Amino acid sequence: MSGDRASGDDTAGASPAPLRVLLADDHPVVRRGIAALLSTLDGVELAGEASTGAEAIREAVLLRPSVVVMDVRMPDMDGVEATRRLAAAAPECAVLMLTMFDDDETLVAAMRAGARGYLLKGAAQEDILQAIRSVARGQVVLGPGVARRLLEQLSAPRPAPAAPFPELTARERQILDLVAAGRNNTAIAAEIGVATKTVVNHVTAIFAKLRLASRAEAIVLAREAGLGRDAGRDTGRDAGRTAS
Repeated sequence: MSGDRASGDDTAGASPAPLRVLLADDHPVVRRGIAALLSTLDGVELAGEASTGAEAIREAVLLRPSVVVMDVRMPDMDGVEATRRLAAAAPECAVLMLTMFDDDETLVAAMRAGARGYLLKGAAQEDILQAIRSVARGQVVLGPGVARRLLEQLSAPRPAPAAPFPELTARERQILDLVAAGRNNTAIAAEIGVATKTVVNHVTAIFAKLRLASRAEAIVLAREAGLGRDAGRDTGRDAGRTAS
C-alpha cells in the first residue's frame, strides 16, 4: 500500500514533458540561430531539423514534435504545402510560419493550410519564443499588423464566379439560358426580339461549341451550370412548352 502511494507521489511530482520543436528551414544559419534561442529556455528542446518541405513532413511524423517552426520557401515543397499535408499526417503538431514573406497571398494561404501562427524573421526573440509557446497551447499567433491584414483578406467579398461556358458569346449564353428554362426556338425569338432562324443559327453554334448532340443534353448541361433558373421563374407559364 505504502509503495503504491510512493509511486503515485513520484508521478505527481514529475516534471511536465518538454515542449519539443522541429525546425524546418533551408538556411542552416537560421536553424542554428533558432536552435541557440531554444537552448536558453527551460522546458523546451530541439526535436530535430529539416531543410526541405518533404523532410519537414517526414521528421514531424517520425518525431511528433509539439511545434514545427516552418519557413515558406524551401526546396522540393514549400512550407504552405508542407503545412497542408502535416494537418492530415500529424494534426497534433502546431505549425508556426517564420518567414521573410510579408505578402497577403502567402499569409492567407498559410493560415488556410492550417498554420497556427505567422511571424516575420525580423521578429524579436521574445516574440518568437512566446509564439512557439502559444501555438503549442492551441492559440493563434500573428505578428504586428498581420492580424489586421488577415482579417481584411478573409472578410473581403469573394469575386463573382466566372460566367459559365466562356467559349460562348453573351447572346449564345442568353439563348442557352432560355433553352435550359424549357423555351422552344419560337418562344426564344419572341422574347429576345430576333427572327426564329437567328435563334436556330445560335443554337446550332452552341451545340457545336459545347459538343452537344441534342437539346435535352443541352438542357441538362446548362442546368448543371446554374442556367435556366431565373428565366424559368420569370415566365414559368412557358416551362411546359414542348421543345422544338
